[in-house]
Amino acid sequence: MAARHPFQSSRLLYRAVETPQDNDFFLAIQQDPFGYANSNFSISRPQNAKNASDYQKCVADETMLGVVFCLLGDPSESVGVLHFDALKPNHAQHNHSTIAIDVLPEFQGKGYGSEAIEWALQWAFEVRGLHRLNISVFGYNPGAKKLYERLGFVVEGCRREFVWFRGKWYDDFSLGMLRTEWQERYGGKELTARPEAEESK
Repeated sequence: MAARHPFQSSRLLYRAVETPQDNDFFLAIQQDPFGYANSNFSISRPQNAKNASDYQKCVADETMLGVVFCLLGDPSESVGVLHFDALKPNHAQHNHSTIAIDVLPEFQGKGYGSEAIEWALQWAFEVRGLHRLNISVFGYNPGAKKLYERLGFVVEGCRREFVWFRGKWYDDFSLGMLRTEWQERYGGKELTARPEAEESK
């Protein structure tokens, strides 16, 4: 049996960030106000090319893993971006990371986010050898919370009324997955598409 390509899943290709080729893509990600609010603790403000460039540089140079994921059948179509936070050298013994993901609005609701997270889980536990992976979600994004739980993340904590958003207080949820939990759920599984509706974190 042919070896599985390490940077592909059923419908997606995962590649390194390219500058300046990805400039317009990162600007589109950064200027999506709903995606920004779902993935960013900062106050909502219009984003410019400098903001996008800073994010692009962070994903490319300051993360444990930072990839753009594209359609496997048309790699010129960038779908989203995901990255793992880098551990500080004096924290490396803890062997964990936090994942974040953004999907362009036109590609949401097609299962690409869940497919990319499943690929990222495999990279985290099988390639990088992490002990655990963390993800967080704000209370005003319940679709993402349901998605993460469906993929096997466990709610581990809740900071109540921690986030102020559009005139209301919302909880901030912390979820995690251990390597043993991933092995029980996904061990040896081929990555397949999951075309169910979803919300992007």
